[in-house]
Amino acid sequence: MADVAVLQMPAFRRVYKKLASSHQTVVDNAVRTIVAKPEIGEAKKGDLAGVYVHKFPLNRRQMLLAYEWSPKTRVLLLLGSHENFYRDLKRG
Repeated sequence: MADVAVLQMPAFRRVYKKLASSHQTVVDNAVRTIVAKPEIGEAKKGDLAGVYVHKFPLNRRQMLLAYEWSPKTRVLLLLGSHENFYRDLKRG
C-alpha cells in the first residue's frame, strides 16, 4: 500500500491536544483503522456529503471522529462526543 498522508484540521487538533495521553493512544488506534480501511466510517449525506464518521469507545463514552478521505490522504476534521458534534462539524 502506498503512503497515506494524514492531515489534521485545527478543530481536530484542538480537541486531541487536550486529551490525556492514554486517551490519545485510543484515538491514534482509531486513526490507524481509518488509514487502513477508510470506508469503515458512516458516509454522511446532505450538507456533510463526502464526510465520514467513525465511532469508537473512549473511557465508556462513544466518540465520533469525522474525516474525509481520498486514496492518498485522510483529513481528520473533528473529534468529540455526540453532543453538538454535527452542529460543530457543519460550522467548521
